Amino acid sequence: MHNRSAARSWDALGRLLAVVALVSLVWTGCSQILEDPPTAPGANEQTTQKADPTQLLGSQNPRIQHVMAVQDRHTPQLMGIDRVVGTATSVDEEGTPVIKVYTAEQLAPGRVPRELDGVRVVQQVSGRLVAKKGPPPMDGGGGGDDPRAKQTPPVKMGTSGGWRYDLANGYCCGGTLGSLIQIGGTKYVLSNYHVLYADIVSGGNNRTAQAGDPVIQPGLIDVGCNASNAQNVATLVNNGGSLPNSNIDAGIAQVIPGMVDESGAILSIGTISSSTVGASVGQKVKKMGRTTGLGRGTVDGLNATVSIGYENECAGGSAFTKTFTGQIIITNNRCRFLDGGDSGSLMVEDVDTNPRAVGLLYAGSVRCIKTAVAVANPIGDVLSRYNATMVGN
Repeated sequence: MHNRSAARSWDALGRLLAVVALVSLVWTGCSQILEDPPTAPGANEQTTQKADPTQLLGSQNPRIQHVMAVQDRHTPQLMGIDRVVGTATSVDEEGTPVIKVYTAEQLAPGRVPRELDGVRVVQQVSGRLVAKKGPPPMDGGGGGDDPRAKQTPPVKMGTSGGWRYDLANGYCCGGTLGSLIQIGGTKYVLSNYHVLYADIVSGGNNRTAQAGDPVIQPGLIDVGCNASNAQNVATLVNNGGSLPNSNIDAGIAQVIPGMVDESGAILSIGTISSSTVGASVGQKVKKMGRTTGLGRGTVDGLNATVSIGYENECAGGSAFTKTFTGQIIITNNRCRFLDGGDSGSLMVEDVDTNPRAVGLLYAGSVRCIKTAVAVANPIGDVLSRYNATMVGN
């Protein structure tokens, strides 16, 4: 009897221990299920990134770098398609990086591939892309101070200006004096090559742009083509223009003492930062330009390869096309951000105080359609060309 009773006791104890072990195992499993997902990378994290179209994506982002690499591999093929004027790395409505192909007109289905190496390709009708020196439309600016008015010295930047002799064939031209830069202890007005130095043929005006020539404010397009109604604020310098062999469209002119606000202040923007910032897709930017005034846009493409149309003299000089790489694309709905005469404007981040420079605007869509774009040189490339720094706080 004793032996039989002891066996039943051991049997009961064994069952009890088994239950305890099972409960412990279930609790441990539940604990792992509750704790693992927040710390483990996976599909949820990837979905969150994709679902946030407002996220700023710069050139250091791995997803952007991947698409840039695909874009670079296929850009020669894409640019070889008739009526294609550019490519860039952008994002779609969901915030997913894509390759954008800019076209002069809507191309027939199948002309542009839908996908390249697993990356979606989006066609955008931008129209042809051209340098945006005047003569521009004369329907008024977009807001802020009047960039066309003759200022009392020292003048602020973001104003109408250009080469004093920029007229030919019955027309006169001009653009925007965008900002100040500094090389050593000397300050220079920064604009575009095609605003300050583009006249390289003795055509309609029997002269070419030379070092020592004056730069005026306002530009000829705002003083009835009569330079005596403007004022000299700077002078052209040797090697001050970047083209035709450079990957930027920039021009500088040495400030005439007392004629330019040496703080570097820009009309309707104020003093900017002396530091700069790289462009990111989705970044909000603004500029002050001769034609559209204070305009705002959004960076829509990085690493852009674009074909830009030029004339080498005001209104009627021989035309040529130049291809640039590594450029910035900005939204330009109906040319409200950039139009003829806005070339040379400095593009800065859209903040109220001491905005940092992002790029130098120089080109855009020839047609003012909803899907028009603007094009800027990365400001770091411009400053490197001149071994210069921005003038600001």
